Amino acid sequence: MQRRRGQKARVWRTHEVVDNRGNTVIVTDDAHPIEVRAAFIPQRSARAEVPGQQQINVVRMIVDAHLDGVNLWSRVEHAGRQWDVVSPPSYHHGDRRTRHWSIDIRERP
Repeated sequence: MQRRRGQKARVWRTHEVVDNRGNTVIVTDDAHPIEVRAAFIPQRSARAEVPGQQQINVVRMIVDAHLDGVNLWSRVEHAGRQWDVVSPPSYHHGDRRTRHWSIDIRERP
């Protein structure tokens, strides 16, 4: 139920493109973000206590299983902030109501 009535987020998927040198490159689709509802579970955070350190805020985002095209190069916008995908999405199989993807995201500094 958390995923269905959860908080709104926008996800930018990625796709492969061949550049002018013939290399396959992964590019974020900036023009077409997807709106999803997800549950957000805090994982870890660290504040910058000493000059030169950086604040780290990592959250696990749980979305429905029909989301595809999300990998380490994808971006997420949630709660008015930009987030990067930190680890590859993990698929959890179950019946139709319980299968989902869990994605760890890190807030951009």
